[in-house]
Amino acid sequence: MNFFSLALLSTGAFISTNIDDLFLLVGFFSDRSFSRLSIFTGQVLGIASLVLISLAAAFAALAISPARVGLLGVAPLVIGIGKLLRLGKIEEEGQPTAVGVLQVTAMTIVNGGDNIAAYTPIFANQTPQEITATVTIFAALTILWCFAAWWLVRHTALGKPLRRYGLVLLPFILIGLGGLILYRSGALRLAMSFGRSSL
Repeated sequence: MNFFSLALLSTGAFISTNIDDLFLLVGFFSDRSFSRLSIFTGQVLGIASLVLISLAAAFAALAISPARVGLLGVAPLVIGIGKLLRLGKIEEEGQPTAVGVLQVTAMTIVNGGDNIAAYTPIFANQTPQEITATVTIFAALTILWCFAAWWLVRHTALGKPLRRYGLVLLPFILIGLGGLILYRSGALRLAMSFGRSSL
């Protein structure tokens, strides 16, 4: 995979799994009881934890063929379809009130089920060099995410349309990501071969 394709996949995976995190960060930055440093640090530690969990899960799956691991691409696909079916039923969440780095970190991890489901099959199908590049891109995007949320708090008029359109796009991004994982890993060919052999 060339760097452009890798960057596109990594960026798509990060954005699709962290749109809800952006709104969470907006809530943190809106609460004066949180310092900017604690929010930045907590978010970085939270995303780092999710990446480490995903890497551990991916390495544990190395004994399995890439095509079988690629079947995990069904996870973001199913999550995306679920979010698509729930559009219009999303309720406004209250802003967080807990204080400190640990609270921000914990909230990021708790909110990161989508991240692990999406990142694990990606890492499992990458070379060590690709994993290093992907993690570096994730780190840069995490910092960018924090600055974007802080900027949105200062320009609150943009928050509402971003929430509306972001939540509409999220299911389609997840579905596309799942489809890409299934295709790239050869999982689709594996599933089709199973289907033919069962006939």
